[in-house]
Amino acid sequence: MSQFRVATRPPPAGPSFIRSMHHPSQITPNAFSAPAHERLAEYVTRKGGDSERILALTPDASTREYFRIPWKNTQAVAAVYPEPFDPEIHPFMDVTRLFAEAKLPVPEILDVDPLNGIIVQEDFGDRQLRRVFEAASEDERESYLEQAVSLIADIQAATALADERQSIACRLAFDEAKLSWELDYFVEHFFKSLRGETLKHGDEAQLRAELNDVAAELSARPRVLCHRDFHTSNLMVDAKGRLRVIDYQDARMGPASYDLVSLLLDRRTSLPSLAEVRERRLFFLEERRARGLDPIDPDDFAYEFRLMTVQRCLKATGTFSFQTAVAGRGETYAHFINPMLEIVVQAAEWLGRFPLLRSTLSERLDGGGGYSGQKNGG
Repeated sequence: MSQFRVATRPPPAGPSFIRSMHHPSQITPNAFSAPAHERLAEYVTRKGGDSERILALTPDASTREYFRIPWKNTQAVAAVYPEPFDPEIHPFMDVTRLFAEAKLPVPEILDVDPLNGIIVQEDFGDRQLRRVFEAASEDERESYLEQAVSLIADIQAATALADERQSIACRLAFDEAKLSWELDYFVEHFFKSLRGETLKHGDEAQLRAELNDVAAELSARPRVLCHRDFHTSNLMVDAKGRLRVIDYQDARMGPASYDLVSLLLDRRTSLPSLAEVRERRLFFLEERRARGLDPIDPDDFAYEFRLMTVQRCLKATGTFSFQTAVAGRGETYAHFINPMLEIVVQAAEWLGRFPLLRSTLSERLDGGGGYSGQKNGG
């Protein structure tokens, strides 16, 4: 822990600081009563900074809150969690140590105040790769995509290190239970929360049977280290034009195609070029080979990629549906829902499987959109 400076301070009067922490994405009875901004303002003042210069950043789909804060002669990003944590076992801290040792381009941890739920980290700026793409030339876009695909291979090359270090990332996995939970989350929040729709009992049972097949088959695939949320909003372009990785605290073991599916398909607003996707798959397999990783048959990988597309894009649709219908963040997430559904249908058609899933989604897309901004009854 010598590379991390942990702020020491008596625990707040509210929640107790306990070692058996919950995952930070879950709010527990130990949650603070004081808002994140209030706790952070007190922290910044205590560090000699100007709390008036704290800037709230765009929220992600989690219980964490992010702020830009003054830090010495520059600025930093503070992640503020809803409860105290133990820095020795906190997922973000654990995976940061792992990724840094693997020489992956992650932010430096500048300070930690676990009793107030605060992690201060290096500020990579505001240039998300997704935003950079909007003004990038074709050559620039190609270069950045190749860098990103190469980073996935670098992460997978750290699989053995994760196991050696007994990182939390090697003790979590996309097993059948996790994959099934994510697909159940899609059913709950796309059909019910977003559309206000109750499926017929027989249709829902058959749909869940198809989704269970997806989860069971993917859980049996060989596993490697995955970022878990490797899309262009979680890749930053720094001042020197290099890609840097953020939001990796949920890293875990999963299929080799997982992060590539996320990079190429997550948060798209149009169907991808199948030729481009095939080219990226082959480039990725070559990057794995260059790092001495186990070879994967291209046809077998194409099959896994399409199956992973069904699961990952349904999982993303569930998240976007929840954020739109329940969390009130539709302006950020709603426009991704229909493209995700179209990609799922396309992948299922290529597989020649999951007929009820295909027809169920196609009917809602053809009938005015999987999500049109209005709830549908029936």
